[in-house]
Amino acid sequence: MKIINSVKEGMVRSVKAWKGIVIIWFITLIIVSLVALPMKGALKEGLADSMITEKLAHGIDIEVFADLGENFSSLSSYFLSGIFIIVIISFITNSFLIGGLFSGLKGLAGTFSSRKFFMSSAKYFWSFLLISLMLDLLILLFAFLIIVIPVSIVANTEASSEGAILKTLMIAASVFFMVLIWLLTVADYARAWQVTQKRGACFNAVGFGFRQTIRTFLSSYTLMLILIFIQLLFGSLVLYVLSGMKPATGTGIILLFFFSQVFFFIKVLLKTWRYGSMTSMMEGSSATAL
Repeated sequence: MKIINSVKEGMVRSVKAWKGIVIIWFITLIIVSLVALPMKGALKEGLADSMITEKLAHGIDIEVFADLGENFSSLSSYFLSGIFIIVIISFITNSFLIGGLFSGLKGLAGTFSSRKFFMSSAKYFWSFLLISLMLDLLILLFAFLIIVIPVSIVANTEASSEGAILKTLMIAASVFFMVLIWLLTVADYARAWQVTQKRGACFNAVGFGFRQTIRTFLSSYTLMLILIFIQLLFGSLVLYVLSGMKPATGTGIILLFFFSQVFFFIKVLLKTWRYGSMTSMMEGSSATAL
């Protein structure tokens, strides 16, 4: 019952915080555009004399980029650099915006206010930045220990076969996924607790996240598993829909952009639903403990 109530309450809170979701969507769109627009010009120049648009009329096909010839190498380098810049800027921006979002998802937050959103974002920025950094480093560490090392050992064994490597990879990935759910639960509890404090306390927040996750492991882990499954299901749907689109014509490109933005907005909404549900679970557990 606690899990069901948290899911329902999380959805209600996420809908009430729709202005915050719009803010995050808009700022993210601007960040991506800073790299996407120059990339579009470079790509258009490289494809000027190719037949790629005719091939794309049958759907998105990676092989058509072979028509780029010598331009492919420079465009690839430009694209990778752009992705790296987006990742860094998005990490910093996300740490800033999520503080305001979590603050708006508290049970006593009241009516959503854009002013309070940005004030909370600024107030908890450094704390959220360090929380994200610590948890992301832990995720990378566990990925290295659980996936990279075992697969490397099996791959370097003379008697190992491709089947053994694949089996090891699948088992390691499954174990890592279970650990990842646990770490995401810790991260959400840490952030939810942080916005209840008057000042930043990232180390205390992470400590609370671990304690709260262990204390309510079964209910918290199950709740997170359900919400992550919904996000993965939606992600699979997005890939299926976008892979079948034909962006060769002007109308197709507009539709592709429109649907991609709608999907991204829903993605942020689903993540906010997760944040709201975990915040509700934390508040319910705290009330029970009292």
